[in-house]
Amino acid sequence: MSISKLYVGNLSFDTTETDLRNSFAPFGTVSEVYVAMDKFSGRPRGFAFVTMGSPEEAKLAVDKMNGVSVGGRALTVNEARPKEDRPAGSSFGGGSSGGGNRRY
Repeated sequence: MSISKLYVGNLSFDTTETDLRNSFAPFGTVSEVYVAMDKFSGRPRGFAFVTMGSPEEAKLAVDKMNGVSVGGRALTVNEARPKEDRPAGSSFGGGSSGGGNRRY
């Protein structure tokens, strides 16, 4: 089974969902666009996911959009990989240290 969800990286922080939808539309049906936002600041994180209507459309979009300048930045476009599972409670793989030998 082929995937039709694409990772789009190196985005300008000014790039919107509409900008991405319009950029990818010439290669097929754009069924979903998600621009990743920082949950604390509310600012874009510089990457997005674009879901195309079919695997063939997704492949064409990768071929045509990878390296293309949008908003003054060369996009990185490739097949999105499944999200990796992280252990509960860890952030960035470090886990909880427990505070060492502090005494109160």
